[in-house]
Amino acid sequence: MSIKILASSLALAISLASGVAFSQAAATDTSAAAQEAVQLQQIRNATVKITYADTTFLIDPMLSKTGTYPGFEGTYRSELRNPLVDLPMSEQDVIDGVDAVIVTHTHLDHWDDAAQKFLPKDIPLYTQHQADADMIRSQGFTDVRVLSDKADFGGVTLTKTGGQHGTDEMYALPELGAFLGDAMGVVFQAPGHKTLYLVGDTIWRDEVDQALAEYQPQVIVLNAGYAMLNGFDDSIIMGKDDVLRATQVAPDAAIVATHMGAINHMALSREELKKYVEENGIQDQVEIPEDGASIDF
Repeated sequence: MSIKILASSLALAISLASGVAFSQAAATDTSAAAQEAVQLQQIRNATVKITYADTTFLIDPMLSKTGTYPGFEGTYRSELRNPLVDLPMSEQDVIDGVDAVIVTHTHLDHWDDAAQKFLPKDIPLYTQHQADADMIRSQGFTDVRVLSDKADFGGVTLTKTGGQHGTDEMYALPELGAFLGDAMGVVFQAPGHKTLYLVGDTIWRDEVDQALAEYQPQVIVLNAGYAMLNGFDDSIIMGKDDVLRATQVAPDAAIVATHMGAINHMALSREELKKYVEENGIQDQVEIPEDGASIDF
């Protein structure tokens, strides 16, 4: 083989090797980008921003100032005024970059007067059923959509999931059952992205097990503040034992605990949950973000 041919062969080999290395690096970069494409920012209470496939959703906006509302009557610590703490940022910073809003239900701590004031009236907004949609339309919003099953928005598939905002004992009382009403969860999916399951205001029910089994989420957001009503031993949403249960049922998922520290009837604090998580050795799987903090998945 001549020196000229040998040099050409070597150059080709080097070029091919470089191309393979570049492709592998690109694949690694793409994989890393997919892993980091899901971001959750804890705002306050159950209000979070989820950026998923470059689309940002604002969940259950409560944007009022500290102490705007009296405590919920008939609940734990009802003498305290809500919210207990202020937003970690301005209202405008909360809504900046938001492409759509999801209101899982219209209780005051998930949809308040300040949210109605600050959000653009033409922003796309998803509700759980027609009654909530009608209410929000009556408040001047023009692009209100009912998430009856599935919807596609900004390249993200949103799927409604069920649950129950309290125990069967509570719902056996007609007036209390009517007050507690309905609430939904939402599963977020897009090609190349981790599936995220926002469980919503529910206790652990068969519907939660069904959603976990069907969608196999890699990120699970639990409303874990253990909200208490006077006269009942159980909560109307999840608590620390449910956080542990989630790690056992979905051992490969990241669990994000939210809906704590801002409303009078929340009986579980972040500090108590952190201690419980450490005692049970699940701290590597459970995130308990402070208000304003962001987590990438």
